[in-house]
Amino acid sequence: MPAERLPMRKIREVLRLKYSCGTSDRVISRSVGIGRTAIAEYVRRAAVIGITWPIPEELDDTALERKLFAPAGYNPPRSKPLPDWGHVHAELRRRSVTLALLWEEYRSHHPDGYGYSRFCDLYVEWRHGITATMRQTHAAGEKLVDFAGDTVPVFDGLTGEVRAAKIFVAVMGASNYTFVQARFSEALPDWIGAHVDALTFLGGVPKALVCDNLKAGVTTASRYEPGVNRTYQDLAAHYGTTIMPARPRKPRDKAKVEAAVLIVQRWILARLRNRRFFSLAELNVAIRILVDDLNARLMRKLGASRREFFDTIDRPALMPLPAEPYQYAEWRRARVAPDYHVEVQGHFYSVPSRLIRQVVEVRATEATIEVFHRGTRIASHARSGLKRRHTTIPEHMPSAHRRYAFWTPARLLAAAEKIGPSTVALCEAIMRTKPHPEQGFRSCLGILRMERTYGAQRLEAACRRGISIGAASYRSIASILKTGLDKAFLPDTTPDADPIQHGNIRGRGYYH
Repeated sequence: MPAERLPMRKIREVLRLKYSCGTSDRVISRSVGIGRTAIAEYVRRAAVIGITWPIPEELDDTALERKLFAPAGYNPPRSKPLPDWGHVHAELRRRSVTLALLWEEYRSHHPDGYGYSRFCDLYVEWRHGITATMRQTHAAGEKLVDFAGDTVPVFDGLTGEVRAAKIFVAVMGASNYTFVQARFSEALPDWIGAHVDALTFLGGVPKALVCDNLKAGVTTASRYEPGVNRTYQDLAAHYGTTIMPARPRKPRDKAKVEAAVLIVQRWILARLRNRRFFSLAELNVAIRILVDDLNARLMRKLGASRREFFDTIDRPALMPLPAEPYQYAEWRRARVAPDYHVEVQGHFYSVPSRLIRQVVEVRATEATIEVFHRGTRIASHARSGLKRRHTTIPEHMPSAHRRYAFWTPARLLAAAEKIGPSTVALCEAIMRTKPHPEQGFRSCLGILRMERTYGAQRLEAACRRGISIGAASYRSIASILKTGLDKAFLPDTTPDADPIQHGNIRGRGYYH
């Protein structure tokens, strides 16, 4: 419990001994029977209100006590004119505006007004009387603070499935101008899309984006060197702003948006609690109507609405929007395969063959796939949704492959079909054994060209033998033809054919 206040009689005695007799605090302590700390406090309080000794006769004990121990919140009647603190507070949000400048303007209109020190003290007292989040100073157009908050159920009209829509809240620091939008997730695509819509809503770009440590935006939460997602950095670069993640476990860094989330819950979500929404678009239409009403509502402590503050303070300080909105793109790391292609969602895109086994960065948008190596773009492709297919630029192929770029598996097999089914089967087997079909084209074309030397019949027989013994390669077929091992697989000759005449062949008549 607080100590009981001394009778005013003893306090008067302290002041008499101090100022009339010049007695030391130690002697006063022994004489009056109170501690030296209390004596110093009473003397300090008397000096603040300008009382020494003798005490004016008109100050009885009650009046003296009121002056020395004014209760909390007690302010004696002021005879000097008070500034318009709402106007002062709003002007301080403008760039380069200081209390000293506003005090000079105040004194120019009220020469007998408060001094600078008292002017500052009174402003601090007034500021403590409004919401806690207003104690943070935000320069005009400097920060857009954003945060994904509460959820709202959205019903599927056909299946009855319920999905929880997340609520994205963005608020301008100086004016409290608020943007709210529902999204089905807090994943990176929705996180970026909500930012793009928020900047479009504002009609300009703030100097910085202060965000919570959401995983979609901040890869590494750190007080000193936070890691920002590459896509999030791209958005900031596109709009010419910067990302400033809040420090971990420091809610005051984003106190403005924490208060905005509370306001949104009370003024918007609470009003929608009894409504059923069957699409995200329907929910966002309802939210937008209530957000417009919130921004137009008069803030009693400040005497103006969020929209009025935004138009006069924040909007002039915003940077202009770029000609085109940011196009969502994801970044990922990939290693180039031996067939000089990288995989993006099941489709394969080529890169220069010199980068085989190298690690590259892939930037994927809805329309394009871009590949970067050490910060330099090395390939660009139109995005394809076909699974297990290849998109190949001829210049990316090795010179040996490029010669056969006009060939396709279908064309090669069509040429093999003119020789025979065994040749087709062998070419198919060769292409199946390669990581990429193109890598088998050279072997297949070499086999087909053997028709010029050995003829289609022998080549078909050699392919039949190669398939039977599992020898599916150019060298195996060439060896079979060279040694004549294909002849055993040739079609049977007619029985009445004339015998071969040779000096070393005795003929069938020798055995009769």
